[in-house]
Amino acid sequence: MAELEEVLPALAEEMAARTDRGEVADYIPQLRKIDPGRFGIAVALNDGRVITAGDADEAFSIQSISKMFTLTLALGKVGDALWRRVGREPSGNPFNSIVQLEHELGIPRNPFINAGAIVVTDVLLAGHQPREALGEILRFIQFLADDDGIAIDREVAASERATGYRNFALANYMRAFGNLQHEPQLALGVYFHHCAIAMSCRQLALSAQFLAHEGRNPATGHSVVSAERARRILALMLTCGHYDGSGDFAFRVGIPGKSGVGGGIIGIVPGVASIAVWSPGLNENGNSRLGSIALEKLTKAMNWSVFAP
Repeated sequence: MAELEEVLPALAEEMAARTDRGEVADYIPQLRKIDPGRFGIAVALNDGRVITAGDADEAFSIQSISKMFTLTLALGKVGDALWRRVGREPSGNPFNSIVQLEHELGIPRNPFINAGAIVVTDVLLAGHQPREALGEILRFIQFLADDDGIAIDREVAASERATGYRNFALANYMRAFGNLQHEPQLALGVYFHHCAIAMSCRQLALSAQFLAHEGRNPATGHSVVSAERARRILALMLTCGHYDGSGDFAFRVGIPGKSGVGGGIIGIVPGVASIAVWSPGLNENGNSRLGSIALEKLTKAMNWSVFAP
């Protein structure tokens, strides 16, 4: 097997030279400003090492990667009762589609599409003011990464709120079906802000280590979730983590992952490592184009597919 210390710099160099970088998410004005030439990658191994290459310490908007954290918190809060309000199946549709919601009576197909993540945010709002719920999410991520410097990019949050008409439609639709218990503007205020959390590849890789280590943080030994819950979150990431490109990602990369339209992807190699990659240009499904390619090359070089013997 190749050595990771050799693979990552070579991978970053190869990605830096590519011109087929995809398109940045221009429907969120603040994300339109990001340099598409950026590329970073970080691998946090279960033995405590963190190996990085490229722009691995530059913060970016994690966007839908935050849904992995809010799902973890919501399961801790209400357990399997969550699945009465959100499904567990791939959507097969774009992440902001409203078509399925009408057909399925306001129950989102899974917690990683926008509608599902808005319901998860609504669960976290119960008993809290929006500011309190948002603080709980941010503190959880800071705790996982052991980094109090992680913060919300307020400009990105404001940009999302100003242009989030489709998300307002989704929230109002679910409210009409009785699947949103708070006013849409309250749930969406928290949703837009947790999607606007800014993190580097290094911070992201560290924050997701518990999923690669049976629910425990390998640095401290503290249990974050049970091993069974970690496996179930990983199953959802594998089948639903890349929207209507989830099947292709599983086919090509072969590990559970969660993407965001900020260009980040988190990938988990159970028992081995958590990986964070960032390249702002997106493919047609809204997933990082070069990030997906880099992860495919990395898992092949390291024989890290969950389907490998």
